[in-house]
Amino acid sequence: MDFFDVVRSRRSVRTFQDREIEPQKLLRILECVNAAPSAGNLQGYQIVVIKDRKKREALAKASLDQKQLIEAPIVIAFVQDRNRSCRRYGTRGERLYSFQDATIACAYAQLAATALGLATCWIGAFEDDAVARILGSREGLVPLALLPVGYAAESPAPPPRRALEELVKWETL
Repeated sequence: MDFFDVVRSRRSVRTFQDREIEPQKLLRILECVNAAPSAGNLQGYQIVVIKDRKKREALAKASLDQKQLIEAPIVIAFVQDRNRSCRRYGTRGERLYSFQDATIACAYAQLAATALGLATCWIGAFEDDAVARILGSREGLVPLALLPVGYAAESPAPPPRRALEELVKWETL
């Protein structure tokens, strides 16, 4: 699939088929994430791949009962590693750069999954401490996004978007 088609066809899917993801597809997603740009090339984040149903159920409970975390066969958690970015960039790295790194990585995962015929749904609504406990995160690691990944059982319509004229402001000389 052409890159622009991938971007245009990506949707937030909340219902998944009862079908496993092929290991090579998961590996390709993770390789794309590993290629994502990051501040100072530090990759100020960690990734946790969750396959265990009990852990996915616990994540759903900590995430306003979002059932797609249970339905999807895999959840990829993106965790901000504040300490990694802080060593080089101080407070700005700790608070911002590691946050940006993790979110860019998650966006790459979404696009890679779409290119492979898989579906995702970015989840950021959760209880931070509960999710951190489920993931076994140590101090300085902050969960930022949960990404259920699987085969779609629905085909959501494209969401409305702002007109470019409203979104983009051109610099005038």
